[in-house]
Amino acid sequence: MPPTVPGRNPADTTGRILVVDDDVTVAEVVARYLLRDGHQVECVADGLEALRRAQGDPFDLIVLDLMLPGMGGLEVCRRLRATSPVPVVMLTALGEETDRLVGLETGADDYVTKPFSPRELALRVRSVLRRARLVPAGTEVLRDGDLVVDVSAHEARRGDDHLSLTAREFDLLAFLLRHPRQAFGRDHLLQQVWGWSFGDSSTVTVHVRRLREKIEDDPTVPRRIVTVWGVGYRYEPEAE
Repeated sequence: MPPTVPGRNPADTTGRILVVDDDVTVAEVVARYLLRDGHQVECVADGLEALRRAQGDPFDLIVLDLMLPGMGGLEVCRRLRATSPVPVVMLTALGEETDRLVGLETGADDYVTKPFSPRELALRVRSVLRRARLVPAGTEVLRDGDLVVDVSAHEARRGDDHLSLTAREFDLLAFLLRHPRQAFGRDHLLQQVWGWSFGDSSTVTVHVRRLREKIEDDPTVPRRIVTVWGVGYRYEPEAE
């Protein structure tokens, strides 16, 4: 099992990372690259053990394989999301598009398909950590009716209810609120919101669906995040 580096690098893009994969070779390679980037790394090979470790001693990010003994990655992610906003980067086998989309719907922040470049994974981890820790200068509060997004505090509320959003969902909602009544394509949102010059545009579709479930009265008939056929999506503010 790869060693854990003592101490903590204070840089914004490093942190304590839990790698969950029952393939020892994959876990060792992933851990080696993450250690090179200055992270502290711990590896476990079992879904139940991953959940126990994550709930007992919080990590900054979890790299989570889908296929695990004890408890599958999707269920681990689902249970984590019920209690914690910890960023999750999911590992999926090539061709498992359905599982990948379900993983995003469950709350994963990003995914990498196997076989993958360890360096690409390390870059994705850095990007997710940077987004999760981004604190804008000054105070910015976005409002639309009963929806309030405090960007500086990284909090979102609908009326008296706190919205539990992943870092990706929060970034997407804030971007749309800043640009009301403007239509954006999925590829444009990938680039402008998350800084991805490559990626599957279905990621945007999944995050829009999750946001609708949290901010719409009826997600099946959205009034705020509306679909612009042939283009993408547009945010429609409530009528004043």
